[in-house]
Amino acid sequence: MMPPHPRAAAWPIQLPASVMKKPMVITQGDAAGIGPEIIVKAWLEAPEVLAGCFVAGDVATLRRAAGWVQGEGVSVPVAQITTPAEAAAVPPRCIPVLQAVAVAGLVTPGRVSAQAGRMAGDCVVWAARAALRGEVGAVVTAPLNKEALSAAGAPYASFPGHTELLQAEAARHLGCTPAQVPVRMMLANDELRTVLVSIHVSLREAIERVRAAHVLETLRITHHAVGAALGRAPRIGVAGLNPHAGEGGLFGREEIEQIAPAVAQAQAEGIDARGPFAPDTVFMRARAAHGRSGEFDVVVAMYHDQGLIPVKYLGVERGVNVTLGLPFVRTSPDHGTAFDRAGSGRADAQSLLAAIRMARDLMS
Repeated sequence: MMPPHPRAAAWPIQLPASVMKKPMVITQGDAAGIGPEIIVKAWLEAPEVLAGCFVAGDVATLRRAAGWVQGEGVSVPVAQITTPAEAAAVPPRCIPVLQAVAVAGLVTPGRVSAQAGRMAGDCVVWAARAALRGEVGAVVTAPLNKEALSAAGAPYASFPGHTELLQAEAARHLGCTPAQVPVRMMLANDELRTVLVSIHVSLREAIERVRAAHVLETLRITHHAVGAALGRAPRIGVAGLNPHAGEGGLFGREEIEQIAPAVAQAQAEGIDARGPFAPDTVFMRARAAHGRSGEFDVVVAMYHDQGLIPVKYLGVERGVNVTLGLPFVRTSPDHGTAFDRAGSGRADAQSLLAAIRMARDLMS
């Protein structure tokens, strides 16, 4: 029998009641992508949702984005602030921006650049450290581009994306290694939630990571984090790795040798986990639709695309990415930088607004 995780007793991380009174920070994302534009659109379309929020980014970049979005003749002013507390004094439909990056000139929209990658990384680091210091109640990240982040060089080239960078910052703050701050990605909308055993690795490596200890750790994180959000123990459906969940070993033995033992250990710890189930049907069983709740509150998927395709198929504009296991709330839209639309003013802010609403729910 596998031993309990050394941090299991500490989950979920309890957020103090004072968090709700703190401002929320939105990082601008890659300046060459649609991040700045969806931020402006969010303030334009739903200022009530943005109350108490501010942007960690570049003032000039946000002002340029405001110019692209203001084609309908509605002014969206950008006000520079110097501390998070100043955001509360900024009027509605005026975007408070804290200059979180060195002023280095505007980048070309729709083009990968090291400058944009470094700016995006600097914004994320600033926001994470502010959250870890207790200055903000939650972090919402606009999309960054992984190629640009890598092009920025050290320290960002070693991070595949937001999740790993935020994990490293949390570990630095806590004085431990990233491995001691286990995190998982959850993608969610109003119909389906899925948590991933592995994230930004090759499919070959993802298969290698389907090990009982890693699956069990994912189940523990899911149980505590999703349970804290729901106010009760979540019903967890576990996807198999192979077609038909291995069909009793005919199509692979990972279900028998790795996944099922992890589920059994989780059940012994009081976690309501069931499976492994065939991955081509478990998401349908979990989906809440037509006024009915699903059979499961969340599905644990074995790798990135297995879990994200079903949620994204239901509507990218409604999806929210949540990082579970961090000592602060972090959400983000369920889409990328969309370089092909950057600078057009046509980007859709609905996923960003959904991410902000979910962050508020998780803060409460």
